[in-house]
Amino acid sequence: MAIDERSADRDIARNAAAYDRVASSYDGRHPEIFNAVEQQRLADAVREVLTAAGHTKAHPARVLDIGAGTGNLTARFLEAGAQVVSADVSAGCLREVADRFGSTGRHGTQRIDGRSLQVFADASFDVVACYSVLHHVPDYLALVAEMARVVRGRGLVYLDHERHDASWGNPLHAQFALEAWVFPPKRWTRFITPRNYWNRIRPLFVWQRWFNPRWMPEGDLHIWPDDHIEWGQVEATLALRGVTREIVHDYLLYDANYDRAAWERWKERVTDYRMWVGRRA
Repeated sequence: MAIDERSADRDIARNAAAYDRVASSYDGRHPEIFNAVEQQRLADAVREVLTAAGHTKAHPARVLDIGAGTGNLTARFLEAGAQVVSADVSAGCLREVADRFGSTGRHGTQRIDGRSLQVFADASFDVVACYSVLHHVPDYLALVAEMARVVRGRGLVYLDHERHDASWGNPLHAQFALEAWVFPPKRWTRFITPRNYWNRIRPLFVWQRWFNPRWMPEGDLHIWPDDHIEWGQVEATLALRGVTREIVHDYLLYDANYDRAAWERWKERVTDYRMWVGRRA
């Protein structure tokens, strides 16, 4: 996986600036994350991870949440009784999580550079986790290698909310999406609502897309059929550093824009996202 260092620096800086801008409104922008179904799945996943890590009330796990954003994963770990350090490239997001969770007495924050975890010593954490992060990182294999470095022996690396390889181009998934996605009802007033016209032409004024048609406002990088997270490479990178797979759950992500009944019908037939947990020797 060849990385252009100068391009990576620009991507990291753009990502940090993007999340500084949306930190206060991020949760409302992502119905695929902040809905009751996905939040329950995530809470269950965190409990499974903490059980595997040997977490107890008497001996709470020390957790590093990488790319913590506004604290989605941090919140679930804190609810389960863990001690959590939220790390991110965005100072704005870190202010949000500090305001939300600082009073727990079990939470801290750390700014990171988007390339490494050099601010943390080797074997510092019982669980090193990230949710919906790898596809934002130019060199995501270097990041998972760093995750292996800072987790203690017998500790866990936990990756979640990343598309799995088999989901790309899966015709069943396309069929599910057609059935499940709920479009708002069309009314005649749409023809006299200026905002509807503006929403159609506004993308034409996003100058970044003139030069890069794959430009995304929140710095997404690896979210395309020909450029996505390669799980085989992730596992190989971690295995070289003594982290081997222990738990894998592929699941069909629920979006608040889906028809719930359609999602229920399809969730055992097709999956698109992966939860992966490995243990360090």
